[in-house]
Amino acid sequence: MNAQNSTIGTLAGERLDRREFVATLLDRAPEALVVTGLGSPSYDVFAAGGRDRNFYLWGAMGAAVPTGLGLALARPDESVVVITGDGEQLMGIGALGSVAVKAPKNLTIVVVDNGHFGETGMQRSHSSLGADLAGIASSFGIARTERVRDIDDAERVARIVTAREGTTFVQVFIEQTEPPRALPPRDGTAVKNKFRAALGLDTF
Repeated sequence: MNAQNSTIGTLAGERLDRREFVATLLDRAPEALVVTGLGSPSYDVFAAGGRDRNFYLWGAMGAAVPTGLGLALARPDESVVVITGDGEQLMGIGALGSVAVKAPKNLTIVVVDNGHFGETGMQRSHSSLGADLAGIASSFGIARTERVRDIDDAERVARIVTAREGTTFVQVFIEQTEPPRALPPRDGTAVKNKFRAALGLDTF
């Protein structure tokens, strides 16, 4: 596949409402398997509606993309989307190299990027200090990267998720806000068992 790097939307300074973007994306891709990064992305996904096909991570900073990669390889017939934040993605940046090597067609990585570490006091993250996450993903070898600044393009990202036509990295520029927390279940065993049941798998 030829490299595809694009910016969706026309306003260079526009930042989106994180909850609106995530809710629209999941509404348009209701059958996708969703892995969430810790903190605010988990809250955003849960606020959009609890689903047994959501796998919420708690405290596993940097593990969202590796988890999504393993899931995509194990279930190539399913659309897999990782929804995480810039801080969590920076912690696990090397995993993008493994994603590029394996290149599952059914994996979409969505990074909601406010340029700050939201869970530890809103300190500025590397992505607001010069690190280009979409550019880094491309440099690792991920063929398709997108930069999103228009809420209307949530539907386009959903089509990418459901099409399963190639690994895609999507950087979504969001506002520097902290919506009220919507906490998903913190019982990891229960989350795992519901997720396995949604895939038709028995529990251990």
